[in-house]
Amino acid sequence: MKSFSAGQVSLGFVGVGAMGSRIVRRLRDHGYKVAVYDSNHSREVALVEYGASVAASLAGLAEENDVILSCLTNDKAVRDVFLGREGILASTRPGQVVLEMSTISPDLSRELHVQGATLGVNVMDVAVSGSTPAVEQGTVTLLAGGDAELFEAAEPIFLAFARQYFLMGPPGSGTSMKLVVNDILGIGMQAIAEGVALGEAEGLDRKRLLEVLSQTAVVPPAHVGKLARAEHDDYSPQFGVGLMNKDFRLILESAKSTNLELPATAAAFKVNSAAFEEDPSADLSSVIRHMEKFVEVHTSK
Repeated sequence: MKSFSAGQVSLGFVGVGAMGSRIVRRLRDHGYKVAVYDSNHSREVALVEYGASVAASLAGLAEENDVILSCLTNDKAVRDVFLGREGILASTRPGQVVLEMSTISPDLSRELHVQGATLGVNVMDVAVSGSTPAVEQGTVTLLAGGDAELFEAAEPIFLAFARQYFLMGPPGSGTSMKLVVNDILGIGMQAIAEGVALGEAEGLDRKRLLEVLSQTAVVPPAHVGKLARAEHDDYSPQFGVGLMNKDFRLILESAKSTNLELPATAAAFKVNSAAFEEDPSADLSSVIRHMEKFVEVHTSK
């Protein structure tokens, strides 16, 4: 299989929201020809100034490009885009490639691979681990499941927006690994929120608490920036609380299917859900704000 270098393949990209739009811009910066499609037309138009073209339909996107990439919100969106009557797979031709980058259930990733294979289309799940700033900086991690030869051929595409990328195993392995990563991400954020609440309840200065905590070894790099933003009560979304909520659901559903209990995940999901209900547009770090409310109630009595 030939390498998918810029100038050698044309790319079609479905789903150009917060993550997808930034990936498209990175691909354009690296010389790739990219056509985009999104149900929100304004998102498509916003990428024209970066040199992307706009496809009139999913069918047109599939018919006119060699490699299709997608970055969608959930299982339903992926099913609609790929398995619908007028979806991507209904319009593909043998030899085409799909790099599906949404965080979805591993079962759906495997289903897409099987459906693609019946049509001669090679589908690989390539989950993206990282926030929107990491995409802009080209430092995300990619977690792939599928064919090793395809993984090697797609390396030039990966290099356009990722710092590192790993083939985890057969189809579905990439999305499985993404659930593992995001499980730790979400539980870790909840642990930090509880620690901050404990420190404030003990009378520690909030600003000093957050400053020092961010310099300790127990706070991973993915969360350090969250503490700096929390110091200024900035919970604008980099990785939305709603996305984390969706991922928690996927994690718990996957665990249930194998009779695995995840008590820490279940507890973190409960608080995440409360924070999501309070402000659906906030960042996942808004669990800090939610936990601080308990401190306010306690200290006001």
